Amino acid sequence: MNSVSASISRRRHHEDPTLNRSLVRGVEILRAFQPGVDLLGNGEIAERAQLSRATVSRLTQTLVECGMLEYDRARRAYRLAAPVLSLAHTMRTGSPVLGAIAPLMRELAERMRINVGLATADRDEMVYLESFRYNRKVALRNVVAGQRVPMELTSLGRAHLAVVDDKERSTLLAQFRQRDGIDWHRLREEIDAAMRDVNTKGCCAASWQPEVVAIAAPLILPWRPIYVLNVSVRTSDSISATKKQLSGSLLTLCEKAKNALLTVDA
Repeated sequence: MNSVSASISRRRHHEDPTLNRSLVRGVEILRAFQPGVDLLGNGEIAERAQLSRATVSRLTQTLVECGMLEYDRARRAYRLAAPVLSLAHTMRTGSPVLGAIAPLMRELAERMRINVGLATADRDEMVYLESFRYNRKVALRNVVAGQRVPMELTSLGRAHLAVVDDKERSTLLAQFRQRDGIDWHRLREEIDAAMRDVNTKGCCAASWQPEVVAIAAPLILPWRPIYVLNVSVRTSDSISATKKQLSGSLLTLCEKAKNALLTVDA
């Protein structure tokens, strides 16, 4: 996550008088662990979570006692413990949303030999909840549940931006604008075009990885977070040609998913 947007989110939570500040800080410590990082010392955690070292030292000890962190005495650093994975497994296996939608996603992926994913937003990123990958090259089957992708660059994220309320969208766009090394004018034009496509055609397309085109559509139901479904293929065809080819199947999947979830909620 971008340091600016993470800082804004942390500050908002820390200043909210209705929240337990120690619990919020403990969650920020757990969030400091990102893919590809096994061990973090108190200093690294303090920098990532933007907390004092004294606070981090106290809370990491508590998290060790609770079983959420392991302490490596030789390296004087911490790693996430097994119960964290267990919580994720419990969420996935117990989710009525995944139970209803995953079979539909798998059927489409197998029938059309394409990639099909389901994601939701976490702060300024999209998190995959489920992913069925059917690329011939094994090395490209690397999107798994729990993986994060940028909101502003992906069709998943742009579809989400199209349907959130104006206040949240404005906050997110302001965060994206502050990122280092971006052409904000070009990026804003792409985001605006994608949002128009969602509002008029039900889906949008993007290609943020070489030769991979993804098309996404929001899935909105009462009393649930915003979910986004996407399909993607590795292709040398243009974004517009791929969108024309696959958008119908994606929108049909969305309609089936809505009906399935409405049945679950009935």
